[in-house]
Amino acid sequence: MLTTSYSPWFILLCLAVGAGYAALQYSAKAPWGHRLNYALAALRFAVVSFLCYLLLAPVIKTTTTHTEAPTVVLAVDNSQSVELFTPKNVLSQANNGLAKLAETLRGRGFTVDTRTLTATPSRPARLDSLRFTAPGTDLDQLLAGTGDAYDGRNLAGVVLVSDGLVNQGRSPAYSEFSFPIYSVALGDTIPKKDLRLTGLSYNRVAFSGNKFPIEAELGFEGYAGGAATVELREGGRVLDSRRVALPAGRRRVRTTFQITAPAPGKRRYEVRIAAQPGEFTALNNQRTAFVDIVKGKLRVLLAGAAPHPDLKALRAAIRANDNFDLTLALPGVEPLKAGTDFDVAILHQLPAQGGLGNDLLAQVQARKTPTFYILGAQSDLAAYNQLGAGLIIQPRGAQTDEVTPLPNPGFARFATDEESTRRFAQYPPAPVPFGDYRLGPGAEAALWQQVDRVPTQKPLLVFGGPAERRQATLLTDGSWQWRLTEAVAHDDQPEAYDRLIIRTLQLLTQNANKKRLDVYPTQDAFGTQDDVMLGAEAYNAVFERLYNQKIDLVLTDEKQQARRFSFANAEDGSPLHLGPLPAGLYKYQARATLGGQAQQDTGELLVQSQPLEALESKADHNLLAQLSRRSGSRLYYPAQLDKLAQDILKANYKPVISQEEDLKDLINQKWLFFVLLAFLTVEWAVRKYAGSV
Repeated sequence: MLTTSYSPWFILLCLAVGAGYAALQYSAKAPWGHRLNYALAALRFAVVSFLCYLLLAPVIKTTTTHTEAPTVVLAVDNSQSVELFTPKNVLSQANNGLAKLAETLRGRGFTVDTRTLTATPSRPARLDSLRFTAPGTDLDQLLAGTGDAYDGRNLAGVVLVSDGLVNQGRSPAYSEFSFPIYSVALGDTIPKKDLRLTGLSYNRVAFSGNKFPIEAELGFEGYAGGAATVELREGGRVLDSRRVALPAGRRRVRTTFQITAPAPGKRRYEVRIAAQPGEFTALNNQRTAFVDIVKGKLRVLLAGAAPHPDLKALRAAIRANDNFDLTLALPGVEPLKAGTDFDVAILHQLPAQGGLGNDLLAQVQARKTPTFYILGAQSDLAAYNQLGAGLIIQPRGAQTDEVTPLPNPGFARFATDEESTRRFAQYPPAPVPFGDYRLGPGAEAALWQQVDRVPTQKPLLVFGGPAERRQATLLTDGSWQWRLTEAVAHDDQPEAYDRLIIRTLQLLTQNANKKRLDVYPTQDAFGTQDDVMLGAEAYNAVFERLYNQKIDLVLTDEKQQARRFSFANAEDGSPLHLGPLPAGLYKYQARATLGGQAQQDTGELLVQSQPLEALESKADHNLLAQLSRRSGSRLYYPAQLDKLAQDILKANYKPVISQEEDLKDLINQKWLFFVLLAFLTVEWAVRKYAGSV
């Protein structure tokens, strides 16, 4: 359909112009006949009229109609607990019933898709290839992901097939979903006769020579009034064994082992319940504790120019970790005691204006102690610039910017997980000096400044300084607001803030200032389903960063079986992906040739077994019924899938018909040029052939 924004009367004007031009051209006597003259005049009339019409900017309007059938998504909980605790005949009935349900709905014009806990959006699951292997159950993510994937589409409803047991993420009972949920209950609501280790409580860090506890929590069904044998093992050796009474009227009981920490290193301890006659499964009878044995606590000096809320926040973050001893010093208020020793110093607004605290600053510099500077309103920025901390600040007056932290994805010394990044984005803005920033050689920004919602590449947290004395700088004295806000929003658990402070101190005190090759795990411990990752850094003889260096790595498990890898440390900080590994303590040795010299590094990484799916055998059908009832549906069982199909059809879900209009400028159609050119060429050729002068 052709249309234009001008009045249709202009089309008559175009025709008049074409007729006038043709009459003017062909009204004189011509050397050819009248019939040919009229034909040429008509051709000229058509061409000129059409060219005038193009001046009106006509467009081609096309309308396309789309019909989208209603979609039903089969959201299948393919976790291990479904297969482990659902009777085989019931599970087989469910599989056959789902296939029949899908066939029935497709025959009535529905689109039927299948989603599981493990399938990726680009590769949806198929009913005939379901495997119940997922190591954890996050039903909220399964349902929310379905809603996101089908947002804006004709989603009729979701058939949730599950046992209702949730052991990851939050419960879907606290979420709102905009689509009907038809729940199909699997599993067994009758508790199995079982003993299980429901949890281990222990400190991940212990000090060599000290005693530390490992507390085990036992859950039991069907063994009340009896007793269970619980063993503590290390490397196949039984360290302690005890009989634990299982009182009647209770379902859980605790017992504690006391261990003397051996020599420094990472140690693996297993707590195991001896299997009992008639026990349903022994998969949940053992758990592993990984403890890092260290020589002693890290001594931290926290010094400030004056009392400040930051000091309280920093002190709380440090004291939450048992691996640190803290000393507080305030010039003129609580001076540093003579003979006090420390491994790392946090200097809050030091150096300060007026020279306050210069004697304390001189002590820190004389010892060449790794230092964490926190700048604020009392900081003497000119004096700070002389410290060689890896950052030069040129302030513009006394102005400040209000910023929130934004992780630098290229900073590879420690990883910032998605949850921490999300929490950072919720922090209130904090003041930083407004001005120009210049990073020194070898300095890196771990955090950028985000002003309002605009990300920048101005540094907020910087690591720099000479190789023999690591230094870090945080450019705000308002971080106390971050910890307070996070604690309020997350049940007094400011994990992201505390983790940031602790990792900063750990990085400053790492014994790596003499290492030219540094290979390290990206997190303290991995699960058996995690992608195990190792980061790597390489330096030349003057400790300048090197990239794209070939690194050979040998990973050895506890059975002395070795795996070999070869990779390069990329500029974007991307780690080496080892993929999932079996539970255990692994040792690695990395080798590289840097500047013609052979370098090597060694270390350990921990992989923990997390048998989440075997911890609870009693299905939670109440949760499934609640989800369905809130969306106006009901709970079904595998034997009722035919009834489910009838109820979906009775709901009378309709296809969605939509129209899409497309406008294209007529003048942009290339074929028109060739048509007009052909008309003019024909006219010219006929005139020449017929004798026109």
